[in-house]
Amino acid sequence: MENLYIYMLAALAFLAIADLVVGVSNDAVNFLNSAIGSKAVSFKTIMIVASVGVAVGAMTSSGMMEVARKGIFNPSEFMFNEIMVIFMAVMLTDILLLDFFNTLGLPTSTTVSIVFELLGASVAVALIKIFADNSQSITDLANYINNEKAIEIILGILLSVVVAFTVGAIVQYVSRLLLSFNFQKKPDWYSAVFSGFAITSIMYFIIVKGLKNAAFMPPDIQEFLNTNPMTFIGLSFLAFTLLSYLAVRFFEAKIYTLIIVVGTFALAVAFAGNDLVNFIGVPMAGYDGFQKWHEAYLATGVLPSDFSMEGLAGKVPTKTYLLLIAGLIMVLTLWFSSKAKAVVKTSVDLSRQDEVKERFEPNFLSRHIVRLTIDLNNNIHNILPDSFKHWSNNQFVKPTLIAKAHDKPAFDLVRAAVNLMVASVLISIATSMKLPLSTTYVTFMVAMGTSLADRAWGSESAVYRVAGVLNVIGGWFFTAFSAFVAAAIMAYILYHGGGYALTGLLILAIVLLIRNYLSHRKNSKIMREEDKLERAESSSTQGVIHESASNIANVISRGNRIYTSAINGLAVQDLRILKKNRKQVDKLSDEIDDLKDNIFYFIRNLEEPSVSASNFYINILGYLQDMTQSLNYISKASHKHVNNNHKKLKFSQIKELKDLDTTLENLFTTTQTAFESRSFEMIGNVISDKAKLFEIVKEKIQKQVERTRSEESSPKNTTLYFSLLLETKDLLTAMMNLLEEYFHSHDSNIEPAKVNGVRSEEEE
Repeated sequence: MENLYIYMLAALAFLAIADLVVGVSNDAVNFLNSAIGSKAVSFKTIMIVASVGVAVGAMTSSGMMEVARKGIFNPSEFMFNEIMVIFMAVMLTDILLLDFFNTLGLPTSTTVSIVFELLGASVAVALIKIFADNSQSITDLANYINNEKAIEIILGILLSVVVAFTVGAIVQYVSRLLLSFNFQKKPDWYSAVFSGFAITSIMYFIIVKGLKNAAFMPPDIQEFLNTNPMTFIGLSFLAFTLLSYLAVRFFEAKIYTLIIVVGTFALAVAFAGNDLVNFIGVPMAGYDGFQKWHEAYLATGVLPSDFSMEGLAGKVPTKTYLLLIAGLIMVLTLWFSSKAKAVVKTSVDLSRQDEVKERFEPNFLSRHIVRLTIDLNNNIHNILPDSFKHWSNNQFVKPTLIAKAHDKPAFDLVRAAVNLMVASVLISIATSMKLPLSTTYVTFMVAMGTSLADRAWGSESAVYRVAGVLNVIGGWFFTAFSAFVAAAIMAYILYHGGGYALTGLLILAIVLLIRNYLSHRKNSKIMREEDKLERAESSSTQGVIHESASNIANVISRGNRIYTSAINGLAVQDLRILKKNRKQVDKLSDEIDDLKDNIFYFIRNLEEPSVSASNFYINILGYLQDMTQSLNYISKASHKHVNNNHKKLKFSQIKELKDLDTTLENLFTTTQTAFESRSFEMIGNVISDKAKLFEIVKEKIQKQVERTRSEESSPKNTTLYFSLLLETKDLLTAMMNLLEEYFHSHDSNIEPAKVNGVRSEEEE
């Protein structure tokens, strides 16, 4: 019997490590999004600062894991064996749930997940006990569960969303009115006062939220902070304002960058110092419970089912070396977790100042919210004085930034500083008032509020951004519901299944984690490989020709595979191949649509002497779209024919399609080689075979006409075969038009514009 609980402790230790990894991957968004989005410093510097903050936060954690010990349930009502079932169910559910959100790239709250998992598992075990005891009824559930805590968390979700979004929007709007987008040209004292407010807020946050309960903090300082918070804030503001003014005035310090670095450190400290309980609190409580039972077992031989867990109601500080190990795991996860970067990307993209390929599709609710907001804004705008409207509009004029898309910051330093400052203030206030605000909810919603106030959600993007925010908020409530239900189911299975259920669920959890990891890595690899079209950013026709050549080679290569797969799938009636082929052609179409969406920004960045490059670029994209439309039709028509179980094509038809596929493959391969090697003179040889290629298609159409008149008996086959040939003809037409455009526009005597921004003599 003792061995079973030793195995359970080992499983809890393993799950604690896994939970640290998946938890940090999700919560990294809390302290990384502002620094990464603003590109205030290099990514390496951001990671170093965040890592130091996480390590400090873990080491200075109070180590009091009350939420896992007695915050949700009353431990005195449960026996040791029941408590271990609850803890195992919680940890299994937590890592799977958080990993699920990480895979989707959505931020959620580790606090809410752990609380509702504890609630769900303890409710399940309590109900089992109640139904097994005829003397108890369902109303006795209140004796087992701390209902007030769950209600506080739900109210905390609503409070976090509304307060953080509103305060973030107001502070950002005022900050932008005072500083504008040209904040670096403002007087030095502007920056000093703003810095005084920001750093005071952040430092107060570090002390109150991160270090106040640290073991090394002297009692007299803790008492001073508790009794004289306003004095501390006032003195800090004066000191930091003066220091900031001196730094800007005499040392030309980048004060906004400093604010962002300090703020990132502060949120990292608070995250590790306070959210560590979400990852190791349950295993530590399980270990503490095992020690108490084991001591009693050795002394009296008491069984696990007879040993009450009332001892968990006390406070037991966590060992320092365990906090150190946990901090190390958190730091390593920060550096190596690609899922952490995916979660951060979601938050940054939703708050991006410029246009980006929107990830979320608009829905009924987002459309109506945007429509109502526009009407409200118009009504307010009508009553404002014209002088104020003119002045405020000037403050929101964005400077033109000439840079490649991936080099541009998502937002400027002022917004990043406001994000960190407001989040720090709100979490500090919530801590002092003992309000259950979630760090994740506050940081995310502040970022969304500042985005709205900064006019980042324009008419072109608002409906998509609002839909994204609604998706994330919906995910938060889904976290609470799914955590409760899943943990309850896990607890029920473990309670009745014992060691066999434990083994099965552990294997299931490991398999799912590995599966999600491999799937995420595969998807990340696909995004990095050659099947990804790049936006043109050159400023001359010759530059665009050379820069877009890789895109053409890419489309030709993928088009070749799509066409061949359609013919092969049709020949052998393989629905799986054809279904996969449809996904590939849809992906290619989406990427070309994305390039067309970028035309506006491409033309805006052109230099006056090189405007002709826009005509070339637009024509090329039109031909690429024509090619993908033909491939799309061929792929979907083939899939539909097989999916509807229509009659197979005749052997002669399949043979002719295979011959045509071989001819096109030679054409595609030669063209791909020409573009990959930038040997545009080779294109002339391909164009010279144009008439021959069209003649081949024409002959096959004529043969099918003769077959239809004499021997063809299937209307569906005839329709499909003619459709494939006609679309192949359209595909060749689009491809030849594209090649002729390149052949006639390319001039080998002119050096193309350099991608790194150094222009050739021709351009100057």
